[in-house]
Amino acid sequence: MQPVMDVPALEAFLDAEFPQVKGDFTVEEVGPMRARIRLNVREEHLRPGGTVSGPSMFALADVSIYLAVLAMIGPKALAVTTNCAIDFMRKPEAGKDLICEAKLLKLGRVLAVGDAMMFSDGKAEPVARASLTYSIPPK
Repeated sequence: MQPVMDVPALEAFLDAEFPQVKGDFTVEEVGPMRARIRLNVREEHLRPGGTVSGPSMFALADVSIYLAVLAMIGPKALAVTTNCAIDFMRKPEAGKDLICEAKLLKLGRVLAVGDAMMFSDGKAEPVARASLTYSIPPK
């Protein structure tokens, strides 16, 4: 199954439906059941000590799975998170953007389940991993 929304379509959707996060996220890649999203780290994403905050990392995981789902089902703004579990594994590198590799494990009629691995830009070791479930609105 191929995506029905590409990178420009997803970015236009984010700009139109979620203007409050404009500039925070960049859609880098979209493929079957996956997306690669960048958190463009700015001052407001940092916690004391200069590292990316947990809430910012949660937002990256959530947006990444959301966009991976929308890439497959189309622009359904009312798809919502129903569950999230996140493991913070190591401190993100100060001054680096975060990259999320989002992968859908299941895309059903009502629910989608995905895995989000987050990395400091240019680093191989993940800084966090999240598992999310999304509810898909009826047609």
